[in-house]
Amino acid sequence: MPSFSQASQDKLATCVQPLQDVFNEVIQHIDCTILCGHRGQEEQDEAYRAGRSKLKWPEGKHNRSPSEAVDVAPYPVNWTNLQRFCVFAGFALGIAAMKGINIRWGGDWNKNYDTGDERFIDMPHFEVTT
Repeated sequence: MPSFSQASQDKLATCVQPLQDVFNEVIQHIDCTILCGHRGQEEQDEAYRAGRSKLKWPEGKHNRSPSEAVDVAPYPVNWTNLQRFCVFAGFALGIAAMKGINIRWGGDWNKNYDTGDERFIDMPHFEVTT
């Protein structure tokens, strides 16, 4: 059975409990790595400059404490296999739904189950919604 590394556990611990609950269940079934939980100003500024975020500090959900967003990738990470990210996201969204936790994935911001209508794709991004 897969398990999180200490680095992944530490990053996930910076997130709100619902995200922790979802991804602690996901790791029981699919190996994955936590790339980012909370982002400080320097890290957010760099993500914005690099085009990995559309939001400046402190407007992103990663900037809240605890973080309302987490970046997670199936492990081992293969950035060219976008289908794998989609399958992984579907599994994570299903776990969240079964737990009654509302989350949104960065590959389907408007939550309409159509990835083809998105202007900004952030495959590893998940965030809590209301």
